[in-house]
Amino acid sequence: MMTIDEVQEVLDDLAEELPEAFFKELNGGILLLPDTKESEYSRRGDLYTLGMYHRGGGMGNYIEIFYGSFERLFSHLSDEDLIKQLRKTLRHEFRHHLEHLAGEDSLEVEDEHFIQNYLQNRIPVRARKTGILPRLTGKDRK
Repeated sequence: MMTIDEVQEVLDDLAEELPEAFFKELNGGILLLPDTKESEYSRRGDLYTLGMYHRGGGMGNYIEIFYGSFERLFSHLSDEDLIKQLRKTLRHEFRHHLEHLAGEDSLEVEDEHFIQNYLQNRIPVRARKTGILPRLTGKDRK
């Protein structure tokens, strides 16, 4: 697993891949936190939040990425595969930001649908695309 400093460098590089317009009103930037954030919906200690988008408040609009959650879920991955997961999560959070700016909420609805499926023990295969992921057991990893 990459160190938190290495992940910060990767996030900086991933952010540079995005068009400048994506950063409009993202005045709080992208924060990498050392935290492991178990989802408030976790029933079996198997659901972690990888990233969050925050709007308004004292810091304005910003994105948080949780290094500890990545470490918990993806420490078995190669650096290349970890970077793919970081990219997915960062883009997921940017989609929240862009939809907020556009007055849309389709990703919020998708995230709520994912949580409902999780709570009903029906996690869809596409769950890996969200910023909230179940911890995978050895047999579930691909």
